[in-house]
Amino acid sequence: MKRIFGAILVILGIVGIIWGAYAFVMGGDGAMVGKFTSAVPFVVGLIFFFAGINLVKTIKDTV
Repeated sequence: MKRIFGAILVILGIVGIIWGAYAFVMGGDGAMVGKFTSAVPFVVGLIFFFAGINLVKTIKDTV
């Protein structure tokens, strides 16, 4: 169960990183995200990504 949650965190992190980077490069995402506020989804994506990687890496396989 924890491994699945870690994988979900990794996927959400990748989506956040891509969205934040895209919004920053495009000069903002319209009314939703400005150029400087695009750092927020990028940072949250990084946190989710590394938390998911750490969760998947630390869980031991038990059969």
